[in-house]
Amino acid sequence: MQLRSDAAISTNPSWPAALTELGLKEDSSAPAPDLALLFASSEHANLEELVGGAWERSAASVMIGCTGGGIVGPEKEVENSHALALLNLNLPGAELHPLHLETEEITSLHTAADWRSRIGLEADHVNAWIILANPFTFDAQPLIDGLSTAYPSATIVGGLASGSARADQADLFMNGVIHHSGAVVLAVGGAYTVQTVVAQGATPIGKPWTISEADRNVIKRLGDRPPLEVLRETLAGLPDLMRRRASRNLLVGIAMNEYKQSFSRGDFLIRNLMGVDQETGAMAINALPEVGQTIQFQVRDADAADEDLRERLTEARAHLQDVQPAGAMLCTCNGRGVGLFRTPDHDARAIGEILGQVPLAGFFCNGEIGPVGPGTYLHGFTASLALFVPRPNEIPAAFRF
Repeated sequence: MQLRSDAAISTNPSWPAALTELGLKEDSSAPAPDLALLFASSEHANLEELVGGAWERSAASVMIGCTGGGIVGPEKEVENSHALALLNLNLPGAELHPLHLETEEITSLHTAADWRSRIGLEADHVNAWIILANPFTFDAQPLIDGLSTAYPSATIVGGLASGSARADQADLFMNGVIHHSGAVVLAVGGAYTVQTVVAQGATPIGKPWTISEADRNVIKRLGDRPPLEVLRETLAGLPDLMRRRASRNLLVGIAMNEYKQSFSRGDFLIRNLMGVDQETGAMAINALPEVGQTIQFQVRDADAADEDLRERLTEARAHLQDVQPAGAMLCTCNGRGVGLFRTPDHDARAIGEILGQVPLAGFFCNGEIGPVGPGTYLHGFTASLALFVPRPNEIPAAFRF
């Protein structure tokens, strides 16, 4: 009997009952998945028993997951309440290697060879990485940079765990064990890889400008003009409605490909505008821009976020052609959800509407990880989706629409 990938979500506050509702029954004879992803709200008591019970009942080859301030299931998002979601993945021929890392383990890794030695895998054995990290104990950026250097062809995607809004705490799961710090990483190799959808939720306004002077995170000149002067001119040239939107949700986009003839949504790495100097007109952003880079001001709000996600999902659907993903993991920002869209289930429903009935589970993050252009970055206010798909030369008929 061959297992089909599936996903489910439960809002039952009793963890034994929630596991049963997810299909994890005691003494079950159902075939075990190759990979199980488990996401739990911090409202669940007895988290150790829950995670241990899920691992024992599942009998999955590998199970990873984390806590989230909100939990995502098929076309459903549950925020600030009991929720538990499970994604069971059937990945025949996949090679899966989970690993837990602490900060002190990676600080001494300086070269690609160092990283591969610590991980224990050569570059050609890894198609993709899934990262789940604790943001209160672990800086994910060095991990992203290290894996990018050591495994340059591998896709990297994931998110920073979250939990109670009242406490700086988050937990990570790996094969029935809870880790209160560090990061859980999963190498995906063999017959499977991951395709990403990264929706930053921003719309470009005005026109692109070239940075002509910068000092660390401060842009001093744009096209040899003070950035504040350029910003005021940009806002003045907008229609009234867009100007009102921009006044509340202004950001900066750094172009990822300087050689493009024109830029549109999705061509930028979106970063916050931190402040301006009224006297000099200089502008600080939460990035380290360089002279010669192109930037464009951006607006992020519910309309922009909805449009961006749907555009990115439509592009992914076209790229997949007739391939059916085995399943999907959604890492969406704590700043999205009902607070942004004023309606529940937005991201999960959009995925279902555009990609079809792909088994889905995920969580609300303290930061999202995913590629933009040639690099992988840590984002905010973003939806980062991982689609588990067969490698192009290893697609069985069962995974075609």
